[in-house]
Amino acid sequence: MGSQKHGQVQRWQDRWWAVGLLVLVVWVGIRLAFDGWSGWPGILIGGLLYAGFMTAFVMRRRRRDARAVGTDAARVPELERRIARNGEIPDDPAERAAIIRLIRRREEKLRRNRWWAFPLLALIFFGTPVLWFVAGNVGAGLWGLAFGAAFLGWMVWFNRRFVRRMAGMRQRIEGVGGGPTTGPDTGPAAGSVIAPQAGPVTGPGGGAVGGPVGGPVGGAEGVAPGAR
Repeated sequence: MGSQKHGQVQRWQDRWWAVGLLVLVVWVGIRLAFDGWSGWPGILIGGLLYAGFMTAFVMRRRRRDARAVGTDAARVPELERRIARNGEIPDDPAERAAIIRLIRRREEKLRRNRWWAFPLLALIFFGTPVLWFVAGNVGAGLWGLAFGAAFLGWMVWFNRRFVRRMAGMRQRIEGVGGGPTTGPDTGPAAGSVIAPQAGPVTGPGGGAVGGPVGGPVGGAEGVAPGAR
């Protein structure tokens, strides 16, 4: 069901069954390409188990992200797409704050996991072809090396682009997006400027000439008495 809070319908690609189906198709397709059709029953069973595991993992991550940033789990994929595309800044202040919190959460996870995530992926994608070479399956080894190099290259490119766009979106919201954005336990966001407050400026007769320094300019508070 779509998010009722924001009045938007969840895309079918974001539903749990679509995530599981995509993982199943990719898994079965890769295994059939390497192992052939002879072992398709085992490949299908393994694909169902792997798809179930990955679907549960993705849905659990969405729920945790939603609780951390203060939105619905169904909205998390849409917020991620908005960030990845460096799209339009939402008008809703609550949604802008949710995007900032999601960006900070992703940045923290990238900083914390970068030291082991890519080395582990490299070990998996390049170690498996080595085992195929040792077993004498040169064709599968070559295909595995090509796929691993292409996938890791895409991962590095996508990660760097996503990091740049997260920084750009955060700067646009905090610097231009309509004032400071605060998190649950934070004050004004970086990049926000709060002018110091002072008392009213008085004229010769002791009357107030303008509003407080740092207050609205050109509004009613900035007009001298008698000039209205």
